[in-house]
Amino acid sequence: MDFTPEGPQAIPLWINGRAFLTVADGFLDVTNPATGEAIRRVPLCGASEAAEAVAAARAAQPLWADMGMQARRVCLGRLAEALDAYAGHFAKLLQQEALLDDAAASAEVAAAVDALQSAAVGDTGVVGLVLDPTRPLASFAAALAPALMAGATLVVKPSPKAPSAIYALCELSARVEWPAGVLNLLQGDTAAVEGLCAAAVDRLLYAGNPALGEQVGRIAAAAGTPFEMLGG
Repeated sequence: MDFTPEGPQAIPLWINGRAFLTVADGFLDVTNPATGEAIRRVPLCGASEAAEAVAAARAAQPLWADMGMQARRVCLGRLAEALDAYAGHFAKLLQQEALLDDAAASAEVAAAVDALQSAAVGDTGVVGLVLDPTRPLASFAAALAPALMAGATLVVKPSPKAPSAIYALCELSARVEWPAGVLNLLQGDTAAVEGLCAAAVDRLLYAGNPALGEQVGRIAAAAGTPFEMLGG
Protein backbone atom coordinates (compact mmCIF):
# COMPACT_ATOMS: atom_id res chain seq x y z
CA MET A 1 0.00 0.00 0.00
CA ASP A 2 1.20 3.50 -0.75
CA PHE A 3 1.07 6.23 1.86
CA THR A 4 -0.43 9.68 1.31
CA PRO A 5 0.09 12.90 3.27
CA GLU A 6 -3.16 12.11 5.10
CA GLY A 7 -1.91 8.71 6.26
CA PRO A 8 -2.18 5.10 5.05
CA GLN A 9 -4.04 4.46 1.83
CA ALA A 10 -7.65 3.33 2.20
CA ILE A 11 -8.66 -0.13 1.05
CA PRO A 12 -11.62 0.35 -1.31
CA LEU A 13 -14.82 -1.62 -1.56
CA TRP A 14 -15.25 -4.34 -4.18
CA ILE A 15 -18.55 -4.10 -6.05
CA ASN A 16 -19.64 -5.62 -9.35
CA GLY A 17 -16.23 -7.06 -10.18
CA ARG A 18 -14.08 -4.00 -9.56
CA ALA A 19 -12.67 -1.70 -6.90
CA PHE A 20 -15.35 0.75 -5.81
CA LEU A 21 -14.28 4.09 -4.37
CA THR A 22 -16.57 6.04 -2.08
CA VAL A 23 -16.43 9.37 -0.25
CA ALA A 24 -17.06 8.26 3.31
CA ASP A 25 -17.69 10.50 6.30
CA GLY A 26 -14.86 8.82 8.18
CA PHE A 27 -12.25 6.09 8.20
CA LEU A 28 -11.01 3.46 10.62
CA ASP A 29 -7.30 2.74 10.90
CA VAL A 30 -6.11 -0.81 10.29
CA THR A 31 -3.26 -1.30 12.75
CA ASN A 32 -0.54 -3.87 13.10
CA PRO A 33 -1.42 -5.41 16.49
CA ALA A 34 2.22 -6.18 17.22
CA THR A 35 3.41 -2.58 16.79
CA GLY A 36 0.28 -0.43 16.99
CA GLU A 37 1.26 1.19 13.69
CA ALA A 38 -1.55 2.30 11.37
CA ILE A 39 -0.78 0.44 8.16
CA ARG A 40 -4.01 0.89 6.18
CA ARG A 41 -7.49 2.31 6.67
CA VAL A 42 -11.02 1.48 5.61
CA PRO A 43 -13.94 3.79 4.84
CA LEU A 44 -16.89 3.79 7.21
CA CYS A 45 -19.70 2.83 4.85
CA GLY A 46 -23.43 2.83 5.42
CA ALA A 47 -26.76 2.44 3.70
CA SER A 48 -25.89 3.87 0.28
CA GLU A 49 -22.80 1.73 -0.24
CA ALA A 50 -24.59 -1.35 1.10
CA ALA A 51 -27.41 -0.76 -1.38
CA GLU A 52 -24.88 -0.62 -4.25
CA ALA A 53 -23.26 -3.87 -3.17
CA VAL A 54 -26.52 -5.73 -2.62
CA ALA A 55 -27.91 -4.49 -5.95
CA ALA A 56 -24.83 -5.87 -7.73
CA ALA A 57 -25.22 -9.21 -5.98
CA ARG A 58 -28.96 -9.30 -6.73
CA ALA A 59 -28.39 -8.60 -10.43
CA ALA A 60 -25.69 -11.29 -10.71
CA GLN A 61 -27.54 -14.04 -8.83
CA PRO A 62 -29.82 -15.44 -11.57
CA LEU A 63 -26.99 -15.90 -14.08
CA TRP A 64 -24.72 -17.41 -11.42
CA ALA A 65 -27.44 -19.84 -10.39
CA ASP A 66 -28.15 -20.77 -14.02
CA MET A 67 -24.50 -21.68 -14.65
CA GLY A 68 -25.01 -24.97 -12.86
CA MET A 69 -23.24 -26.52 -9.92
CA GLN A 70 -20.35 -28.00 -11.89
CA ALA A 71 -19.50 -24.64 -13.46
CA ARG A 72 -19.61 -22.98 -10.06
CA ARG A 73 -17.34 -25.67 -8.63
CA VAL A 74 -14.87 -24.98 -11.45
CA CYS A 75 -14.90 -21.27 -10.53
CA LEU A 76 -14.20 -22.07 -6.88
CA GLY A 77 -11.43 -24.46 -7.91
CA ARG A 78 -9.74 -21.80 -10.01
CA LEU A 79 -9.89 -19.37 -7.11
CA ALA A 80 -8.39 -22.01 -4.81
CA GLU A 81 -5.53 -22.63 -7.26
CA ALA A 82 -4.83 -18.90 -7.54
CA LEU A 83 -4.91 -18.46 -3.77
CA ASP A 84 -2.47 -21.33 -3.37
CA ALA A 85 -0.17 -19.73 -5.97
CA TYR A 86 -0.17 -16.47 -4.00
CA ALA A 87 -0.04 -18.12 -0.58
CA GLY A 88 3.01 -16.16 0.53
CA HIS A 89 1.38 -12.82 -0.26
CA PHE A 90 -1.77 -13.71 1.63
CA ALA A 91 0.21 -15.03 4.59
CA LYS A 92 2.04 -11.71 4.80
CA LEU A 93 -1.24 -9.79 4.91
CA LEU A 94 -2.49 -12.04 7.70
CA GLN A 95 0.74 -11.59 9.65
CA GLN A 96 0.41 -7.83 9.43
CA GLU A 97 -3.18 -7.63 10.65
CA ALA A 98 -4.07 -10.78 12.58
CA LEU A 99 -0.93 -11.21 14.71
CA LEU A 100 -0.09 -14.61 13.23
CA ASP A 101 3.39 -16.07 12.96
CA ASP A 102 4.71 -17.63 9.74
CA ALA A 103 3.36 -21.10 10.47
CA ALA A 104 -0.08 -19.93 11.61
CA ALA A 105 -0.48 -17.57 8.66
CA SER A 106 0.47 -20.30 6.20
CA ALA A 107 -1.95 -22.69 7.88
CA GLU A 108 -4.70 -20.08 7.59
CA VAL A 109 -4.15 -19.78 3.84
CA ALA A 110 -4.05 -23.56 3.45
CA ALA A 111 -7.35 -23.87 5.33
CA ALA A 112 -8.92 -21.31 2.99
CA VAL A 113 -7.67 -23.20 -0.07
CA ASP A 114 -9.12 -26.43 1.30
CA ALA A 115 -12.48 -24.78 2.04
CA LEU A 116 -12.73 -23.54 -1.54
CA GLN A 117 -11.80 -26.94 -2.97
CA SER A 118 -14.10 -29.08 -0.84
CA ALA A 119 -17.24 -26.99 -0.50
CA ALA A 120 -20.52 -28.51 0.53
CA VAL A 121 -23.73 -26.98 -0.82
CA GLY A 122 -25.52 -24.37 1.26
CA ASP A 123 -28.57 -22.22 0.49
CA THR A 124 -29.10 -19.89 -2.44
CA GLY A 125 -30.16 -16.23 -2.53
CA VAL A 126 -28.30 -12.99 -1.82
CA VAL A 127 -26.22 -13.40 1.32
CA GLY A 128 -24.57 -10.89 3.63
CA LEU A 129 -21.54 -12.17 5.55
CA VAL A 130 -20.01 -10.42 8.56
CA LEU A 131 -16.59 -11.49 9.83
CA ASP A 132 -14.57 -10.78 12.96
CA PRO A 133 -10.74 -10.68 12.84
CA THR A 134 -10.38 -14.27 14.08
CA ARG A 135 -9.07 -16.49 11.26
CA PRO A 136 -10.42 -13.96 8.75
CA LEU A 137 -9.41 -15.66 5.51
CA ALA A 138 -10.31 -19.24 6.49
CA SER A 139 -13.64 -18.16 7.99
CA PHE A 140 -14.39 -16.19 4.83
CA ALA A 141 -13.67 -19.12 2.53
CA ALA A 142 -15.57 -21.59 4.72
CA ALA A 143 -18.70 -19.42 4.64
CA LEU A 144 -18.30 -18.25 1.05
CA ALA A 145 -17.90 -21.60 -0.67
CA PRO A 146 -21.14 -23.38 0.36
CA ALA A 147 -23.24 -20.32 -0.44
CA LEU A 148 -21.68 -19.87 -3.87
CA MET A 149 -21.90 -23.58 -4.63
CA ALA A 150 -25.66 -23.34 -4.03
CA GLY A 151 -25.97 -20.48 -6.50
CA ALA A 152 -26.02 -17.63 -3.99
CA THR A 153 -24.18 -14.36 -4.48
CA LEU A 154 -22.52 -12.60 -1.60
CA VAL A 155 -21.65 -9.30 0.06
CA VAL A 156 -18.94 -9.66 2.71
CA LYS A 157 -18.28 -7.14 5.46
CA PRO A 158 -14.88 -8.00 6.94
CA SER A 159 -13.63 -6.80 10.27
CA PRO A 160 -11.96 -3.38 9.91
CA LYS A 161 -9.13 -4.89 11.95
CA ALA A 162 -8.27 -7.47 9.27
CA PRO A 163 -9.71 -6.55 5.86
CA SER A 164 -6.76 -6.87 3.49
CA ALA A 165 -6.70 -10.60 2.79
CA ILE A 166 -10.45 -10.55 2.14
CA TYR A 167 -10.08 -7.67 -0.32
CA ALA A 168 -7.15 -9.41 -2.02
CA LEU A 169 -9.26 -12.55 -2.50
CA CYS A 170 -11.99 -10.46 -4.14
CA GLU A 171 -9.37 -9.04 -6.51
CA LEU A 172 -8.18 -12.57 -7.22
CA SER A 173 -11.72 -13.63 -8.15
CA ALA A 174 -11.60 -11.12 -11.02
CA ARG A 175 -8.24 -12.46 -12.18
CA VAL A 176 -9.74 -15.94 -12.54
CA GLU A 177 -12.67 -14.43 -14.44
CA TRP A 178 -15.54 -14.82 -12.01
CA PRO A 179 -18.72 -13.10 -13.21
CA ALA A 180 -19.02 -9.55 -11.90
CA GLY A 181 -21.31 -9.13 -8.92
CA VAL A 182 -21.02 -12.66 -7.57
CA LEU A 183 -18.64 -11.53 -4.82
CA ASN A 184 -18.80 -8.04 -3.33
CA LEU A 185 -17.10 -6.38 -0.37
CA LEU A 186 -18.43 -3.65 1.92
CA GLN A 187 -16.10 -1.89 4.35
CA GLY A 188 -17.12 -0.39 7.66
CA ASP A 189 -18.54 -1.16 11.06
CA THR A 190 -22.02 -1.26 12.62
CA ALA A 191 -23.59 1.11 10.08
CA ALA A 192 -22.45 -1.18 7.27
CA VAL A 193 -24.17 -4.17 8.93
CA GLU A 194 -27.33 -2.11 9.35
CA GLY A 195 -27.02 -1.13 5.69
CA LEU A 196 -26.92 -4.77 4.58
CA CYS A 197 -30.14 -5.44 6.46
CA ALA A 198 -31.78 -2.28 5.09
CA ALA A 199 -30.80 -3.35 1.57
CA ALA A 200 -32.77 -6.56 2.12
CA VAL A 201 -30.22 -9.35 1.86
CA ASP A 202 -32.03 -12.68 1.97
CA ARG A 203 -30.07 -13.71 5.04
CA LEU A 204 -27.16 -12.49 7.14
CA LEU A 205 -24.37 -14.83 8.24
CA TYR A 206 -21.75 -14.19 10.89
CA ALA A 207 -18.47 -16.03 11.49
CA GLY A 208 -16.31 -15.36 14.50
CA ASN A 209 -16.52 -14.63 18.21
CA PRO A 210 -20.02 -15.40 19.57
CA ALA A 211 -20.15 -12.23 21.69
CA LEU A 212 -19.84 -10.02 18.62
CA GLY A 213 -22.16 -12.36 16.75
CA GLU A 214 -24.88 -11.67 19.31
CA GLN A 215 -24.61 -7.95 18.53
CA VAL A 216 -24.87 -8.63 14.80
CA GLY A 217 -27.84 -10.90 15.47
CA ARG A 218 -29.64 -8.12 17.33
CA ILE A 219 -29.18 -5.80 14.35
CA ALA A 220 -30.58 -8.48 12.04
CA ALA A 221 -33.51 -9.19 14.36
CA ALA A 222 -34.43 -5.51 14.55
CA ALA A 223 -34.54 -5.39 10.74
CA GLY A 224 -36.38 -8.69 10.35
CA THR A 225 -33.44 -10.21 8.48
CA PRO A 226 -32.88 -13.99 8.81
CA PHE A 227 -29.63 -14.54 10.69
CA GLU A 228 -27.29 -17.46 11.25
CA MET A 229 -24.15 -17.60 13.39
CA LEU A 230 -21.50 -19.88 11.94
CA GLY A 231 -18.41 -21.33 13.55
CA GLY A 232 -15.40 -19.02 13.69
